[in-house]
Amino acid sequence: DALDGDLDRIRQIAKVSGFVSCTPDITEVAAVVNGASELFLDIFGDRGAHARIAVGVATMPIGVAVEIEAIMEIDI
Repeated sequence: DALDGDLDRIRQIAKVSGFVSCTPDITEVAAVVNGASELFLDIFGDRGAHARIAVGVATMPIGVAVEIEAIMEIDI
């Protein structure tokens, strides 16, 4: 909505933060967030390259399994 449906206005994906609901024995949290990173690269090519964090957490709001936040540079 913020881009009026025009994804070409995205200049660069700057940073992706991923939070994954999991138990302490899960050690592959980054593999879950890789899905979001790969999707951005598939859609935007070089513009989709970004810094990233992946964090495992004990609980998430309203019971969601994964939350992804992206900071993007856009054309106004």
